[in-house]
Amino acid sequence: MANNAPASRPANPRFSSGPCAKIPTFELSKLSDAALGRSHRAAVGKDKLKAAIEETRDILGVPADYKIGIVPASDTGAVEMAMWSLLGARKATMVAWESFGSGWVSDVVKQLKIDAEVREAGYGEIVDLTTIDFNTDVVFTWNGTTSGVRVPNGDAIPADREGLTICDATSAAFAQDLPWDKLDVTTFSWQKVMGGEAAHGMIILSPRAVERLETYTPAWPMPKIFRMTKGGKLIEGIFKGETINTPSMLAVEDYLVALDWARAVGGLKGLQDRANANAKVIWDFCEANDWIANLAVDPATRSNTSVCLKFTDDRIQDGATFAKAVAKRLEKEGVALDIGAYRDAPAGLRIWCGATVETSDIEALMPWLAWAFEAEIEAQTQAA
Repeated sequence: MANNAPASRPANPRFSSGPCAKIPTFELSKLSDAALGRSHRAAVGKDKLKAAIEETRDILGVPADYKIGIVPASDTGAVEMAMWSLLGARKATMVAWESFGSGWVSDVVKQLKIDAEVREAGYGEIVDLTTIDFNTDVVFTWNGTTSGVRVPNGDAIPADREGLTICDATSAAFAQDLPWDKLDVTTFSWQKVMGGEAAHGMIILSPRAVERLETYTPAWPMPKIFRMTKGGKLIEGIFKGETINTPSMLAVEDYLVALDWARAVGGLKGLQDRANANAKVIWDFCEANDWIANLAVDPATRSNTSVCLKFTDDRIQDGATFAKAVAKRLEKEGVALDIGAYRDAPAGLRIWCGATVETSDIEALMPWLAWAFEAEIEAQTQAA
């Protein structure tokens, strides 16, 4: 099969779903202005952290009265901070359709032991949000990074809800429309659509979320890195760049460079257009080949960032072994790195299509995907 390999290759074979590909123009020299060796509480550090917050607000179109903070431990830390600080005031509804959402369910039900209704859907499907009681506090994932399924819009979330909506939007922010009036807490990390470095999370709070923080005290002890209030008042400094713990100023600089690039490619719409174009290449490929399909059952819920695929050919004897072999073959050829399905997800592939990936690289990958599939079918046949 090697002699039949496609002639052209992706210029960048990095299709990991996190950490994701750096911006196409990335060079280490672009980080030369980082405030290295300086305190993050010095003026230069605080100015850069505040700039990261305000640039995020501007590009995402976050309302002026919403609070944006940089917090520890990536998106995971931001979600945990929200759940530990806000849940327990009323009944909760935990909504999950993939592994990370299921993780939030486990934390709330088994660790915090909150009165919660659990609503789940299988991989490739999504819970019908029109059946959710939004007078409860609702925790959900906007885009399932491990399932390739996203919420198509916020229409099901009522404006007059009594509960809070807590949304893990880590692989959706900067690539999908987030209806801010329907979201009370939104979290994400720099390492997804913006291709930033890991370990830093972002938390965005609506005025309703701030009101809850200032009027409700959870029954459990609160770790320092989760505390957003003091004396019943919001710690405003967190949302002006005065981080709870020490951030990496190198990672902050990297995020600022990525935000500059985002503005250069057309801001939010430009980022969304790039992700949409990338995903469409794969969707069209699936339409043209009957041996592979999108894991998302309903086209309206297909992710344009974490595109998850399943093999559907009847000749495949062991789906998990076959999918791993395809991914390994592509990695060995140096044309696609880290595209195996998430360990808890159904057997298949996961190809990141966020804005930092070039469409030309996705296009170059598709013939290789067909090549690897045929190579593994041949190898399987010979081994039988």
